Amino acid sequence: MTTNIKATNMELTLAISNYVNKKLKAIEKIVTKGEDVNVYVEVGKTTNHHKQGDYFKAEFDIEIDGEKFFTTSEKSDLYKAIDEAKDQLVDKIVNNKKRKITLFKRGAISVKKMIKGVSRRNPFTSKY
Repeated sequence: MTTNIKATNMELTLAISNYVNKKLKAIEKIVTKGEDVNVYVEVGKTTNHHKQGDYFKAEFDIEIDGEKFFTTSEKSDLYKAIDEAKDQLVDKIVNNKKRKITLFKRGAISVKKMIKGVSRRNPFTSKY
């Protein structure tokens, strides 16, 4: 897993980078071994002139074996923004994995029915 962390309009401290790396451990658990993973994280202030105080932004851009996932979050607290963006990213990755498994199982069931002679449906062209 290759990780790149960038801070905009603020200083990247050791505490922030450690917190981001700690949150990326959850993504490491989801990703299967052997997959090439590139993670780009950008944290920072959105602007320097808010009337109500500072607003922080966290963006996660991850590429897993050619598939790209992107999330962004803006909150009044930097750590809350990182948490929300990480949760959205985990949800996207898990849903994509579930979708792939479901499509594989549906195709396998269709082929099994075709072999048994129950269905004349061709799973490769989706025509009867």
